[in-house]
Amino acid sequence: MQKKRRAADPGLNRERIIRAALARIDRHGLEAFTMRKLGDALGVEAMSLYHFFPSKQHLVDGLVDAAIGSVEFPPESLPPVERMRGAMRAYRDMAHRHGRLYPVIAVNRLNTPTGVKFIEKVLKIAYDICGDEETAARSFRALGYYLMGAALDETMGYSKGPSAAEPVDGAFIARECPLLARSAKYFQRDQWDRTFEQGMEDMLRALMERCTRSPAAGKSRGRSTRSGRA
Repeated sequence: MQKKRRAADPGLNRERIIRAALARIDRHGLEAFTMRKLGDALGVEAMSLYHFFPSKQHLVDGLVDAAIGSVEFPPESLPPVERMRGAMRAYRDMAHRHGRLYPVIAVNRLNTPTGVKFIEKVLKIAYDICGDEETAARSFRALGYYLMGAALDETMGYSKGPSAAEPVDGAFIARECPLLARSAKYFQRDQWDRTFEQGMEDMLRALMERCTRSPAAGKSRGRSTRSGRA
């Protein structure tokens, strides 16, 4: 007997599909994600999804846009350095909310309209800090390296536990790697926030020092340091 095809859900739309896809990936991982399984979760045929997203890649683009669109930027009334701190913290929070999708987000070029506007916003904060386009561009990239590396490690590295086929035990580490054994307590999850903040402050301090040497930064230097922490 031929299986009866399900009628398209008149309430189906892009936003509902994206919400369901994000929830499914957050729960089951990207490896187990298929359009068929998403359709099953929504109670429709997979082909119904293609009316809204021409391909799976189009849907993935939509998921990345939704994730980065959830990053809350600090008010523009704050000093630029404080805005950068807030943006970096908010981006890290997003990575933890969507940890199983994050490897895709991290390597995505963000070349959709939503993506390039997101880049423009962060780049503008970097420019407001130093007032020099080259310094802002290089600092934007360097801060991104740190932020994405930290987010990947926290969501897909340490959080996953040992990755080797035959991981060493504590006795081996204590015997062969005494400094690592003593330092391990600082690598635990309850230390991540403090470590992230230390690295972020180190990088922002280096950025501010570079900006003080940039002639173009003179007019913006006063605004950048009003936070009292840079």
